[in-house]
Amino acid sequence: MCIINLILSVDSRSPPDQNQKNNPFINQYGNLDLIDDFFLFLETNNYSPETIYDYQKDLLTFNYFLKTRNLSIKDMNKRLIFEFKAYLASNDRRTPTAGKESESRLSGSSINRCLSAVRAYIRFLIDQEYDTPIVPDQFKMVKRERPHPNVADLNELISLIESPSTLESDPVIAARNRAMLEVLFATGMRISELLNLNKRDIDNSGRIFITGKGRKQRFVYLTDRAQLFLDQYLIIRKDNQQALFIPTKGRNINKSQYRISTNYLQERIKRYREKLKINLPTSAHSLRHGFATYLAEEGASPAAIQILLGHESLNTTTRYVNASDKFAQESHRKFHPLSERPDK
Repeated sequence: MCIINLILSVDSRSPPDQNQKNNPFINQYGNLDLIDDFFLFLETNNYSPETIYDYQKDLLTFNYFLKTRNLSIKDMNKRLIFEFKAYLASNDRRTPTAGKESESRLSGSSINRCLSAVRAYIRFLIDQEYDTPIVPDQFKMVKRERPHPNVADLNELISLIESPSTLESDPVIAARNRAMLEVLFATGMRISELLNLNKRDIDNSGRIFITGKGRKQRFVYLTDRAQLFLDQYLIIRKDNQQALFIPTKGRNINKSQYRISTNYLQERIKRYREKLKINLPTSAHSLRHGFATYLAEEGASPAAIQILLGHESLNTTTRYVNASDKFAQESHRKFHPLSERPDK
């Protein structure tokens, strides 16, 4: 079955079901040559379902841009690249799934993600010796917004992590959700990395080998506390499923590849935060953010944090390392030459 036969859900960020047939969007890439081969290339080169899903949506947006101008990929030039970037930043952009006019403008990060998808597609065309008038590097990334990064107080994060034990009435769900949050904060994993784990990936050493974003591989490490709660969850498991974290209900509960969805975990974290009255928006990524921030506050090396997070660039890690106002205030108090300190 063609890889393009992946259903694009309008309301969900979860990867589509690869067995879904009669995809209503299958004929909407008509202005992109070899697009079917491109998605097949992604799948056969072990790109994650999440990445393929994002590429599908972003290339639909690119296809809409070409279609409204009656263009093909062979008509692209430098000026049209600028027009495409302006299109992405405008309210005239069509949503990739429903094809409706967008109600909000894309962020710099979302624009760059779309540009990255187009660059990957153009690169594939060139590798296939397709005669294209443009090259990937002509799609320059845009400057991203740098909002002030916020992270909840450490005690609030700890309360969030512990909350499933008291907020969930089902003991299995409580143990599972507590283990997921403990592992997220202990390792600094991305939510997709966590939910792709299998039971065989966990051993008694507390070290986990994962394949993360961009198929980059690295080790992450459990704390003794996270290992304890993970062990408690696995002890009560009464199944032969390979996934580390699995649902307790649903039509597909007995399928071997059935896993917790990212939407479910994000929704539960939001619910816990609201119950605990934590003011700052807190998500699965916030636990990763807090992991890096509080490691830095304890004096961890930025280079070590970079490795643990799986960042390619130290500049990316620095956004997390410098995220804490508390750390900045303490550094000012400790190191300013005119500061009144006990050790003076």
